[in-house]
Amino acid sequence: MLWAGLNSAARGVLRSSASALNRSYAAVAEARAVLESELDGIRAAGTWKAERIITSKQGPHINVDGSRSSILNFCANNYLGLSSHPEVVQAGIDALKSYGAGLSSVRFICGTQDLHKNLEQKLAEFHEREDCILYASCFDANAGLFEVLLGPDDAVLSDELNHASIIDGIRLCRAKRLRYKHMDLSDLENKLKESQSSRMRLVVTDGVFSMDGDVAPLTGICDLAEQYGAMVFIDECHATGFLGPRGRGTDELLGVMDRVHIVNSTLGKALGGAAGGYTVGPKPLIDLLRQRSRPYLFSNSLPPPVVGCATRAVELLLASNEISQSMTAKTMRFRNKMTQAGFTIAGSAHPICPVMLGDARLASLMADDMLKLGVYVIGFSFPVVPKGKARIRVQISAAHTNEDIDHCVDAFIQTGRKHGVVS
Repeated sequence: MLWAGLNSAARGVLRSSASALNRSYAAVAEARAVLESELDGIRAAGTWKAERIITSKQGPHINVDGSRSSILNFCANNYLGLSSHPEVVQAGIDALKSYGAGLSSVRFICGTQDLHKNLEQKLAEFHEREDCILYASCFDANAGLFEVLLGPDDAVLSDELNHASIIDGIRLCRAKRLRYKHMDLSDLENKLKESQSSRMRLVVTDGVFSMDGDVAPLTGICDLAEQYGAMVFIDECHATGFLGPRGRGTDELLGVMDRVHIVNSTLGKALGGAAGGYTVGPKPLIDLLRQRSRPYLFSNSLPPPVVGCATRAVELLLASNEISQSMTAKTMRFRNKMTQAGFTIAGSAHPICPVMLGDARLASLMADDMLKLGVYVIGFSFPVVPKGKARIRVQISAAHTNEDIDHCVDAFIQTGRKHGVVS
């Protein structure tokens, strides 16, 4: 009788387990079907983002898996060509040998080395601000700032086309949120008037908007901020290192370095191209971020090789503006030649040169054809840019030669004629 009872109980447990397992399988199958449907929709819309495999170091000339020869790269944020600069690479090697691969910890526990503090000091000097705090990325810098600085009695006024990381960072804070129309000073003034009862107000904008290469009207923004008693924040990821007479960024370009209060930027573009981001600004703010900024407190510190590379990149720019000053002529060479050929190029005078096409599938097909002609570019479409605003975003680097630029333009003309974009 005992064994019969045990066997009966065991069978009941097994049936129950089998039933639970079947429900689990059904849930997974249902989720899989939902995901596959979403993916099919992306493919059908022509907005599928395939990742090409690069088999060489980053630079103006790269090797791409499936291509037999060297490819001209016009798609990287490597504005100054420093990601493969010999001195930058060697600095990373030296840091790896001296400090190891990583700290295995967050900064406040046992993850801060003297090279982190040295880089922070150099970045503060570069931007002419009081202090600096490093993050794993500028996305983390944007995620970590607003929640600490702003509370429910405050207001944040944000350009409607700000970078996704800014938008996500603002969502984390409890301040009143107001969006103003893209680079529209009149609408910004209306929002400043609307928020006058707030304790603190922060105007938030990209210095350069990455999809179009538009430069924010910082002079007018600072004028309004001062008139209505607000602070100004800019994200300088697509400006640091090459905009302005000394490459300090949009605020230097427009002569408002002393009127912009907080700057976030990246080490992952012009400053070596590896990883990392940072905030520079008033020392009390930086001190508070070290105490309360969640991405800083709960993320491993930047690996020493990354810090070494970025430090050398900043040192090169502090020593000379020669690299950054080579950008202007090359940028205008591309823009002028493409405009003369009949293409529409968004933005003005910035190395981000969006070739506007409108149709997502057309942008993708043209980018594929460009690769066959030896030029690496990528089509941008929704949700990266608004629907109907698909483009191929070309990015000029100081490492490109005039011959590289002319080759790219010729490939665009040939591909544009094939697809009926230009005659």
